[in-house]
Amino acid sequence: MKVNIFKTASEIGEAVARIFVDEVKANPDCVLGLATGATPIPTYECIKKMHKDENISFKGVKTYNLDEYCDLPKSDKNSYYTFMHEQLFNGLDILEENVHFLDGNAVDCDAECKRYDNEINEAGGIDIQLLGIGNNAHIGFNEPAESFTDGSFKVKLTDSTIEANKIYFDENPMPHYALTMGVKQIMAAKKIILIATGPKKAEAIKNMVKGEVTPLVPASVLQEHNDVLIFLDEAAASLLD
Repeated sequence: MKVNIFKTASEIGEAVARIFVDEVKANPDCVLGLATGATPIPTYECIKKMHKDENISFKGVKTYNLDEYCDLPKSDKNSYYTFMHEQLFNGLDILEENVHFLDGNAVDCDAECKRYDNEINEAGGIDIQLLGIGNNAHIGFNEPAESFTDGSFKVKLTDSTIEANKIYFDENPMPHYALTMGVKQIMAAKKIILIATGPKKAEAIKNMVKGEVTPLVPASVLQEHNDVLIFLDEAAASLLD
């Protein structure tokens, strides 16, 4: 795991976007794993700009998002489907049939999760997986637990995750469940990039980088992957030596 520290979130966004765009240049039909939340927005802004300025086509790219809320309409402003289109896909020439999400409204969540994992495997696996990290060190919606998860699954969100995310919900109540890629599926990606910014993430980053590998700190499992890049601002890195 290689840690990179920058002064600003915008500098991180440019550096991470360059990795993704260079991957698309080298491998026009690559498979990208994407994340939501405020943290990756600077990266997505830079990807859109590089796509336009450098005339890089995303028509052959396939994307798979980490997670999606349960019991939230796909068209809701807080669905991750809507977030990704507003923050990234609407600014690219990517094909709609090439963007993939877990269906949080599926009648049979187990079948939906198996379908999603099979699609990723049939696509050849994820070339680069983008991650954020929760205040409790969750990745995707893999919350602290007694064991690491395998494939995609339905998860009950912890109180801390609900507290951190409910600020975005003013009309509909914050969902308490989500579908998410499991840890084993995340770890199957060829390259993983994790971004964290702000002082609230410092403890989670310290435990991820310096602590023991334990499912009680889900992100700590990244220590066992052979190609992980960590991008931090100074606040998020403040508890590292």
